[in-house]
Amino acid sequence: MVETTKKKWYVLHTYSGYEDKVKSDLLSRAQSMGMQDYIFRVMVPEQEKVEKVRGKKQDVEEKIFPGYVLVEMVMTDESWFVARNTPNVTGFVGSHGGGSKPAPLLDEEINRLLRQQGEPAKRPTTSFKVGEQVTIIDGAFNGVVGKVTEVQPDKYKLFVSVDMFGRATTTELDYDQVKKIN
Repeated sequence: MVETTKKKWYVLHTYSGYEDKVKSDLLSRAQSMGMQDYIFRVMVPEQEKVEKVRGKKQDVEEKIFPGYVLVEMVMTDESWFVARNTPNVTGFVGSHGGGSKPAPLLDEEINRLLRQQGEPAKRPTTSFKVGEQVTIIDGAFNGVVGKVTEVQPDKYKLFVSVDMFGRATTTELDYDQVKKIN
């Protein structure tokens, strides 16, 4: 088992229009080549957009970075080879060629992107229960103590009730935005 603290996010350059195919192929290759301890999450960032199609408004998912795929991995010669040689991948962004390894994304960059996509920055190891007291450590309610009213473990989201001007107000937070009170 590899040390997962070394995993970082990297950007793959792909042929435009093949981002979803690269995502599924890379995950499949990681599984079949025994690289699941090195290649973790693969993401194609998208945003919802309203377009007019034949005179009617329609919600469509639009790629934020056409031609690019994000991959969370531990950079080794083997994992680099598997990702780089996935069909429709033209290379890593931040690699200077000649076999050099690419530079990972900065934590601030990937955390912002993950939040936009509704994903946690890191897979939380903490679990929460309804009724638990927590301290909010990020966002508008930073430093406020509240009570967990709902837990969505599949999305790593919590709903926390806080006292605001004498009234209970519920706010939606990510797991990494709160800390349990012992």
